[in-house]
Amino acid sequence: MMENQNYETVYGWGMEQLRQEENAEAELDARLLLEYVCGTDRNTLLAHGERPVTAQEYEDYVNLISARKTHIPLQYLTGVQEFMGLKFYVNQSVLIPRQDTEILVEEVMRRMHDGMRILDMCTGSGCILLSLLFYSNDCTGVGVDISEDALQTARRNAEEIRGKKEEEGKTFRAAFLQGDLFDALNRGSESAAEQAGDEGFQAMTEQFDLIVSNPPYIKRDVIDTLMPEVKDHEPLLALDGKEDGLYFYREILKQAGKYLTCGGGLFFEIGYDQGKAVRELMETAGFVEVEVIQDFAGLDRVVCGVRGRDA
Repeated sequence: MMENQNYETVYGWGMEQLRQEENAEAELDARLLLEYVCGTDRNTLLAHGERPVTAQEYEDYVNLISARKTHIPLQYLTGVQEFMGLKFYVNQSVLIPRQDTEILVEEVMRRMHDGMRILDMCTGSGCILLSLLFYSNDCTGVGVDISEDALQTARRNAEEIRGKKEEEGKTFRAAFLQGDLFDALNRGSESAAEQAGDEGFQAMTEQFDLIVSNPPYIKRDVIDTLMPEVKDHEPLLALDGKEDGLYFYREILKQAGKYLTCGGGLFFEIGYDQGKAVRELMETAGFVEVEVIQDFAGLDRVVCGVRGRDA
């Protein structure tokens, strides 16, 4: 360790190390990693730059900067990501929650009401379902994912959200089932009831008022062109939408009508160039009032519709 290290000089070193790797977020990443190591906040750099950094803090920081230089995402290094104003645990078994996906959650929230039953298909960290449950009352949720490792992370996040809801004196009922899309519901109702602590929960896996999904939608031949943080570290299972990127939309639409109440809503996050294709898939599957919602950049981000009589 260099002699007389203080907070400001250590931050400066970390920033320069990341700049050498042409990290566009070098200043932010260096600061957040130092805050993570030292248990500080932004004000420390602004007002207390002379704060001494211990030998252990410095060693930990050097290790994290070295890892970040290999393109391991910041969120995997700190183990957390904020989403919808809530903290979610993340690791390399789950896709990192993104601001784009908040558009999906906000669109669902505009159309939901208390007491609804929600299915989150391809739930990953659980951030979509758990955000919806946190910001509503008396709703019930089931999250499905093919990855048991992802579901372990989702269940950990659910316990955190449960604690916040119970502090407010409100109920919280959620379960996470492992399986390939709707197959998880066909064989997992008893597990859902056990997780939710409610025997009546078993019947709630039979039909839902809302189905929401951010499925894998990257075309397979595009994955190698993504940033190293994504293609080399985020789970391939959460990225790979097969040849045309539309595989999981088709598969979900094959059975979505069976599991939605009449007039129930189906909400998809999509890639920026998939709005027209997913809209047509939904309409062909019998959904009505289908809309394509754009994000703040004006790019197609969400497609939603209502189960029609023919769905």
